[in-house]
Amino acid sequence: VLPGTKKKRHMTDLIHTEKDLVTSLKDYIKAEEDKLEQIKKWAEKLDRLTSTATKDPEGFVGHPVNAFKLMKRLNTEWSELENLVLKDMSDGFISNLTIQRQYFPNDEDQVGAAKALLRLQDTYNLDTDTISKGNLPGVKHKSFLTVEDCFELGKVAYTEADYYHTELWMEQALRQLDDGEVSTIDKVSVLDYLSYAVYQQGDLDKALLLTKKLLELDPEHQRANGNLKYFEYIMAKEKDANKSASDDQSDQKTTLKKKGAAVDYLPERQKYEMLCRGEGIKMTPRRQKKLFCRYHDGNRNPKFILAPAKQEDEWDKPRIIRFHDIISDAEIEIVKDLAKPRLSRATVHDPETGKLTTAQYRVSKSAWLSGYENPVVSRINMRIQDLTGLDVSTAEELQVANYGVGGQYEPHFDFARVNAFKELGTGNRIATWLFYMSDVSAGGATVFPEVGASVWPKKGTAVFWYNLFASGEGDYSTRHAACPVLVGNKWVSNKWLHERGQEFRRPCTLSELE
Repeated sequence: VLPGTKKKRHMTDLIHTEKDLVTSLKDYIKAEEDKLEQIKKWAEKLDRLTSTATKDPEGFVGHPVNAFKLMKRLNTEWSELENLVLKDMSDGFISNLTIQRQYFPNDEDQVGAAKALLRLQDTYNLDTDTISKGNLPGVKHKSFLTVEDCFELGKVAYTEADYYHTELWMEQALRQLDDGEVSTIDKVSVLDYLSYAVYQQGDLDKALLLTKKLLELDPEHQRANGNLKYFEYIMAKEKDANKSASDDQSDQKTTLKKKGAAVDYLPERQKYEMLCRGEGIKMTPRRQKKLFCRYHDGNRNPKFILAPAKQEDEWDKPRIIRFHDIISDAEIEIVKDLAKPRLSRATVHDPETGKLTTAQYRVSKSAWLSGYENPVVSRINMRIQDLTGLDVSTAEELQVANYGVGGQYEPHFDFARVNAFKELGTGNRIATWLFYMSDVSAGGATVFPEVGASVWPKKGTAVFWYNLFASGEGDYSTRHAACPVLVGNKWVSNKWLHERGQEFRRPCTLSELE
């Protein structure tokens, strides 16, 4: 959900809203058809009657019944027909549409959905044709992008001055038009955006070629004619400059941008995206041998002696442990039902203002659940305490997060490097417990770029790791990210455990980095 003034519904609710509107629209069409059928019958009856009457008008009105009926028709029945013709059958549909419109997405939401597609395209190395044809891994309901859809994606990228994606999507729109797809978008409009996007990336030859192609279709196009002259002028200027400076090629500079994807501020982006695609550095067999599966009874905890928890080592340094079958489907549904009414766009701490704000690098919806609200939440909290041996009384509330398609949380630390939790008085975030409450068809892994670990969502499991060494120093290898969801819906809940209360449960060692 993106921030806005309107009330928001979840994506699944919007599906039901649209279904309801389609039913309402069909009712309106049926009412209009019934109305037209009535008018049609009346017209056919009158057509027969007037055809007979006009053959012998005097003889026809000479019959007293015909004379009476003619008076009655013209005085009363034609007025009734007029009322029927003027009757508005759309009232029910329009009032339903007006009520539902308050829940409709706005321009910001539409742009957000388009940006999510562009984000997925980059992260998972998808070409425009694959996305347009809907050939994504794990899809149940295949869907295609029309020329209008591709054009819209290109326009969103253009508005963001992202000429790399503008070129990709305008070219896809052009390809589909060339393949004969019928569309309200014409080639001239596509070529107009495409030529400028190509020019902005420094490919003058291609920009000139596309502009000439545009002018073949519309010789009077004002902007294209202006661009043609400008491109030819720039090329002539560059040719002269190249000629005069042929002895000193190394000093030449170009003012136009280099072609390629936008440079991202994250230095680790390449590694992060590789891990999201499952292309991470594989652990050596020697290290893998040290990873085990085991039954864990929480240090002889009475609750787990007869039914110990299933534990699996996911990674060695930092040590990441997965617990299998640790939350039931029934518990998951209760947690989701409690969270759904309160889900709102997830926020992050702004280091400049110190306030909570939304950010492009964290795109999800979240809600917080307290243990006292529901016995299931309380039971889950106690389960975390029993299995980790850490005190949950100083932990933050259970955070439930929902990542839709394109939803992500880029690389970050869970622990604070400055006193962000000072007001809580519970110290730093010592550890993270993360429940996976759904399977994800494609994408959505939790990755650790510093070490090359990828943990994939599996419903009913949870992963646990320490963010701090026993000394209280931050473990920088725990920097992690939630990869964008490519296909499906990802539900997680996490518990951030804090230092206070763990003094005797996880005492300091003599080493600073242990």
